[in-house]
Amino acid sequence: MTSKSDGDRIEQAALAYLQQQGLEELATNFRCRCGEIDLIMRESQCLVFVEVRYRRDTRFGDASATVTRQKQSRIIRSAQYFRARHPQLQSLPCRFDVIAASGSLEQPSLNWIRDAFATV
Repeated sequence: MTSKSDGDRIEQAALAYLQQQGLEELATNFRCRCGEIDLIMRESQCLVFVEVRYRRDTRFGDASATVTRQKQSRIIRSAQYFRARHPQLQSLPCRFDVIAASGSLEQPSLNWIRDAFATV
C-alpha cells in the first residue's frame, strides 16, 4: 500500500466522520497554486477548512503537531483562494480544523480539533 492510498483512506474516514457529525461536503483535495486543502465542509453557516493528518504511532507526538506554521499559512492562502473563486460563500465566517488520525488504517482513531488555528 502506498502512502497516497493510505492518505486517501484516512481522508475518506475523516470525511465520513464529519458527515456523521452533520457537516456538508463542499470539496475534497482542493488544489491551487497556493497549496492544498484536504476537506472543505460547511457546518450550518460556517465554512470549515479541514487538514487531515495521520500517524500510525503517536509515541513521537500527535498527528496534529505536524501542522506547522508554514503548513497553516499555505492552508490559509488556499482558503482565501477558494473563497475568492466562490463569491456565494465569501460572506460566511470560516474556521480551520484538524482531524488527527492514529492507529490502524482499517479503523483509525479520529480526533477532531475545531478551530485548530486562526488566521493572523
